[in-house]
Amino acid sequence: MPTIHLTTVIHAPMERVFDLSRSITLHKRSMAHTGEEAIKGRLSGLISLNETVTWRARHLGKTREFTSRITDMRGPEYFCDEMEHGDFKYLRHEHHFKQIENGTVAIDVMEFEAPYGWIGRMVVKFYLANYMYKLLEQRNTVIKDYAETEKWRVVLE
Repeated sequence: MPTIHLTTVIHAPMERVFDLSRSITLHKRSMAHTGEEAIKGRLSGLISLNETVTWRARHLGKTREFTSRITDMRGPEYFCDEMEHGDFKYLRHEHHFKQIENGTVAIDVMEFEAPYGWIGRMVVKFYLANYMYKLLEQRNTVIKDYAETEKWRVVLE
């Protein structure tokens, strides 16, 4: 099963980074290039423990829906979302936050598995793992931009 590890240093307080990472509004902005929108469950604000959100977006040439649930949360250090419905066979995304002297280290650990047996494994190996890494990287770039500037206020206040 592929695992993506992404570490991002953000020069902002851990509580702010934690909240921005849970923001439905900011997630939509970070995935604007896919037309991503929340269509069921938590539609705005900060998602919390046991809440779900269903996203609709265009990925890999097709409109897709994906429902995830926050299955664990120990704020502001950690939360985890897991797929309940979607195109993956399995997807779990852990969000870890560690306070450092000049800000926060955000660590994403995402495990996923594609359906379709060996064909799915080949798609993951040669394309999907890199695609998912780039989506996470883009999302974290937007979180970093908002957290390190006054933009965070329009999302969290």
